Amino acid sequence: MNKEDNLKRLSYLKSIVSSLPEKPGTYQFYDSEHTIIYVGKAKNLKNRVSSYFHKEVDRFKTKVLVSKIHDITYTVVNTEEDALLIENQLIKQYKPKYNVLLKDGKTYPSICVTNEYFPRIFKTRTINKHYGTFYGPYSHIGSMNAILEIIKKVYKPRTCRYPITKEGIEQGKYKPCLEYHIHNCDAPCINKQSYEDYQEAIKQAREILKGNTRNVQQMLRLKMQKYAEELKFEDAELSKQRYLALENFAAKSEIVNYTITDIDVFTIVDDDTRKNAFVNYIHVKNGAINQSFTYEYKRKLDETDEELLNVAILEIRERFKSTAKEIIVPFELDFRIKDAEFVIPKRGDKWHLLELSEMNAKQYKFDRLKQSEKLNPQQKQTRLMRELQEKLKLPKLPYQIECFDNSNISGSDAVAGCIVYKGMKPSKKDYRKYNIKTVVGPDDYASMQEVVRRRYTRMQEEGSPLPDLIITDGGKGQMEVVREVIEDELHLKIPIAGLAKDDKHRTNELLFGFPQQVVALNVKSELFRVLTQIQDEVHRYAISFHRSKRSKHQLHSELDDIKGIGPKTKDMLLKKLKSVNNIKEADIQSLTNIIGASKASIIYNYFHAE
Repeated sequence: MNKEDNLKRLSYLKSIVSSLPEKPGTYQFYDSEHTIIYVGKAKNLKNRVSSYFHKEVDRFKTKVLVSKIHDITYTVVNTEEDALLIENQLIKQYKPKYNVLLKDGKTYPSICVTNEYFPRIFKTRTINKHYGTFYGPYSHIGSMNAILEIIKKVYKPRTCRYPITKEGIEQGKYKPCLEYHIHNCDAPCINKQSYEDYQEAIKQAREILKGNTRNVQQMLRLKMQKYAEELKFEDAELSKQRYLALENFAAKSEIVNYTITDIDVFTIVDDDTRKNAFVNYIHVKNGAINQSFTYEYKRKLDETDEELLNVAILEIRERFKSTAKEIIVPFELDFRIKDAEFVIPKRGDKWHLLELSEMNAKQYKFDRLKQSEKLNPQQKQTRLMRELQEKLKLPKLPYQIECFDNSNISGSDAVAGCIVYKGMKPSKKDYRKYNIKTVVGPDDYASMQEVVRRRYTRMQEEGSPLPDLIITDGGKGQMEVVREVIEDELHLKIPIAGLAKDDKHRTNELLFGFPQQVVALNVKSELFRVLTQIQDEVHRYAISFHRSKRSKHQLHSELDDIKGIGPKTKDMLLKKLKSVNNIKEADIQSLTNIIGASKASIIYNYFHAE
């Protein structure tokens, strides 16, 4: 590879890295043949992957790996533990050249509930589905042990390995062991605990292993109330203890489960213009995610989500040679696939997989938008202007936005500022400062009207382009006084909006129209962030101007009013005598020693004119 091609390769990879999300997940590096050469996990994908491309990386092996990378893909998940599980599965499946391969025996442990007459519950690394039901795997051993401990404490499943049978119990073949005597087992082997009670306990333990702890708690609460009503206080107390023990229970990972053997998962997310759609595909094999990809589909004939997903499912399954007999989808589809069934889950592990797939599709959409806007910054500005135009139903794009704010303390040194945004970016050369001239005392409304009147009267006289939107730093009152000047006095047609704040001085409403209406706006959206940025900027600008003016006013002293005394003389006196009051009280000789007889005489006579 020549130098130019290598620079192009690195530029492409860095563009991917720059748009990676700051979320937990797995990442995959591909070589020039698009073969996976490395799989990694991260609690922050952007930070981790970008570390490979830092100039200060000095490890030879890392440099060799980076030199082989031609493409990067990733999968976002909810927790770092889930990323660990998926990384483990991908390494085993693809055996990447630069990963330390995990031995088949060194896998994550699971919890087994056996198929015996009195089932046992224990941890194991050996999976044999004929032996029982398996839950997991668990990447965090501490969490798994905590689950086993809570089940042991609450339900006391037997730990002995005797092949206990119904006939053996009836014939009295068994004797209670130490676990019974230390109250860790209720001895079903000698019928101290009935078969029905034991099976009910195992049933509840299975629900906990599935992550349905809240359902078990609800059932225990109802039982507790029922026993109390029946005056069965010992049973009520037992249910209460079990309920409290489950209160702090931490459920297992919701992504990977051995009960899910071979399924495909598909979701679809549209872009904001509905011109494109993003279809995410996840494949789960033997209880673990081993593939996750997102594909972009461009609409040609305004196809519906259902129509696009119909096409995507067939194409993607063909591409990956998938023969999964169960396909998880978000909504009903109007076609069928031979030997496969569509399922729309409402809860449980499969629903969480659907949720994870949608999260990956949304992340891919966000990353693509971010990437394209980095290459073309004007695209982002136009998108935000178009969004604001649609929200406010403006006649044209709000390219030039102007915002005003006043600043004064009890009416003194009253000033105002006007900031200008062009293309959703500050145009600082167009900012203007105003000293309030006609208003006496602290009257924000009158001050606002004076500034708006001066601003747009002058712009009309000069023939300057008027703004496409005026935003007031305030609610209905500020909007109305601006409207009176703009429409009633100057007869201009400029849309006016207001940014109102709540009791905690946080911007929470965008107002528009007369009478004013609250415009629906997501407070976490990019548009809302830009609007509050405008509000903060005009406030900062007016405050800084006011502080500057007040500072100059405070620095003024009586020495400035004495004719014939300049700044240098004033500085010499203040340096020696420290204050104007000390200068007033100084005798003529002291003043002469500092500034000479002539100027000393002027100052002395000024303060002692009597």
